[in-house]
Amino acid sequence: MAGRPAQRERIWDPALRAFHWALALLVVSNWLLGKIGPSDMTLHFWLGYGVIALLIFRLVWGVVGPAPARFTRFVRGPRAVLGYVREMVRPRPSHWPGHSPVGALAVLAMLAVLVLQVTTGLFADPDDYINVGPLAGQVSSATSRMALQWHHRGADLILILVLLHWAVIAFYRFWKREDLVRPMINGWKWVRRQ
Repeated sequence: MAGRPAQRERIWDPALRAFHWALALLVVSNWLLGKIGPSDMTLHFWLGYGVIALLIFRLVWGVVGPAPARFTRFVRGPRAVLGYVREMVRPRPSHWPGHSPVGALAVLAMLAVLVLQVTTGLFADPDDYINVGPLAGQVSSATSRMALQWHHRGADLILILVLLHWAVIAFYRFWKREDLVRPMINGWKWVRRQ
């Protein structure tokens, strides 16, 4: 996005920023509880319900929220994604207004995986009579066991996506000299309009 100089703009609204940090806290906490937590997963379930509430909020906010939060505003087509990928490797800030085309794909991937994760958690039954998902009784035992398997796989996929997210933040900070963390704290970002 060469051309005009970058200007500081308010991009991320307070609700979206609160969603981001709350989701990060709940997902990391729930991942840790799932991997190394106690055998009683009651807290894991409650945090999962929190993730469901946040996902519902984000889906609604992606339709009715401020322009930078709307899916129609930041999801781009293949041409924009490929064009951005070519520019992305250059060691200079992109100053993209909001999520870049590649960042938008990452957002959609994370949301999709989290929807899969909470859905499988609702139907999972590990046969321990304690940690049964609240909807496991509504499906066959084979389906609830399959949901449990996908729930475990989903946890691994979430870990990969979170680590990739952190790596991209570091890449932008150190290679492109663009801070992506501060705008998600205060809402302000350096933006270059075409």
